[in-house]
Amino acid sequence: MVDWITLLAFVPAALALNLTPGADMMFCLGQGVRSGGRAAVAASAGVSAGSMVHVMIAGLGLGAVIASMPWMLDAIRWLGVAYLLWLARGALRAGPLNARTAGKNAAGLAQSFREGALVNLSNPKVILFVLAFLPQFIDPARGSVLGQFMILGVVISLGGFVINGAVGLGAGGLGSRLAASRRFARGLGYASATIFTALALRLALVQRG
Repeated sequence: MVDWITLLAFVPAALALNLTPGADMMFCLGQGVRSGGRAAVAASAGVSAGSMVHVMIAGLGLGAVIASMPWMLDAIRWLGVAYLLWLARGALRAGPLNARTAGKNAAGLAQSFREGALVNLSNPKVILFVLAFLPQFIDPARGSVLGQFMILGVVISLGGFVINGAVGLGAGGLGSRLAASRRFARGLGYASATIFTALALRLALVQRG
């Protein structure tokens, strides 16, 4: 298993990475604007769950196989682009007021969780990141490689959940105050759609390696 010295070195590195704005953080921000703080927290949980799937795949050795197949990475990437554009279209059509109502019930929160997981799973850069970053802290001599991957994955996923959730809660609180105005409510819909579209463009233009 992971020794304490390695873990103490890993935690600040993972925290620094979690604090760096990226696609997951921006998605939770957009989810908070679109559907409120609770939905953003659910989306953050979905993102963390997706991260753990990536970590498990890497720990099992399948991640390297996927990374060696450019066509598979491209297929995952374009699925992610299409999904984000679909979310942007939904934000424009539903508007933040209707979306916020959905974000307050169990079905709406489950949907936010699924969306967060799918956005994370459809980002091929996460696969490459896990393969490049986590193995630096793995020591095969200390036992199960998969177990070490999972321990490190839990650390980075928990940090991401807290930070991304906090960003989404902040956006949700701001959105709640502005949603009382119909004009601002419409603007929130445009804002969340813009965030999702920007993420889609970012994913579409990403370069491997």
